[in-house]
Amino acid sequence: MIERLRPERVVLKEELSGRIAAWQRVEIRPQIGGVILERLVDEGARVAAGDVLFHIDPAPLKADLAMAEAALARAEAGVAHARRAVERSDALLARSAVSTEKNDTARNDLALAGAGLAEARAQVERKRLDLEFATLQSPIDGYVAAGLADPGGLASPGGGTALAVIQDLDRVYVDIRLPVAQLDAVRSAAETGLGPVEIATDHDQGPVLQGQLKFSDVIVDPGTGNVSVRIEVANPELALLPGMFVRAVVPAGMVPDALLVPEDAVLRKGDGKAQLVVVSEAGEATHRAVTLGARIGNRVVITSGVSPGEAVAIAGQDRVPEGIPTAVTILADAVPAQAQQK
Repeated sequence: MIERLRPERVVLKEELSGRIAAWQRVEIRPQIGGVILERLVDEGARVAAGDVLFHIDPAPLKADLAMAEAALARAEAGVAHARRAVERSDALLARSAVSTEKNDTARNDLALAGAGLAEARAQVERKRLDLEFATLQSPIDGYVAAGLADPGGLASPGGGTALAVIQDLDRVYVDIRLPVAQLDAVRSAAETGLGPVEIATDHDQGPVLQGQLKFSDVIVDPGTGNVSVRIEVANPELALLPGMFVRAVVPAGMVPDALLVPEDAVLRKGDGKAQLVVVSEAGEATHRAVTLGARIGNRVVITSGVSPGEAVAIAGQDRVPEGIPTAVTILADAVPAQAQQK
């Protein structure tokens, strides 16, 4: 069986392993200490931004707020008293019935009372915030990860373990490691629109999703010479979960006039070098050394050794002896080239 070589436009692709990471991942940590009175979500539940996750015992916080409000009332009374004292001192100073020094002292007392009032107001605002912090809400839409804190536990600011973790999984990242020598080709392919990245969870099964290259790390790992690249993938059915390993097929360039043959058409010499059986117009089949390029599906690009329009044997070529031209019958116009690879 013979096939005539015809140039094709071929998109080169690299298959790399990657790992899934959440689009957003938020750890819920308390800003005040106290006993967890109530947990309003379960592991795996979907929550919206603003949904309440935990209630921390507010009783001590309410008591602190009441004390701060009492201190504020005392500070307000102190300012009112100091203000009246300044008004009396000003009146007496106008009649020369009090010294300037005492008048200055009264004004200083008013300024100190004003500062105390501002501090008391700030304390009240702080205690009100602490009371609000007793209700912990989700800052994002997402799913509750495993490892929730239980009611009755103690919430502590700065603790080593988060009370909950919320992950946005409607979109995910695929983190891959790419040799730095290939980075420019992959980035250029993404910028010129050679196609999306294909993400597969399994070699033979599972959905194939499409993603887009987002960005790469600016630091090259000195040990491996690789750079981290991140791919954004829509994940509406939660087929991809954080921690999963997947395969990412990344466009890495384009050959406008590639010559492709089936992999089965390639013969190997004893030294491992590739050969094709080329059939001349006179009907003679001979072995010819070729250089192989990228693999595209079940075909391979021939980068040198043959020219467009030449006919090659794609079946039965192993029966052609090496070094001896063999007569064959050329089929009419050969077999048409396979469909263009996208």
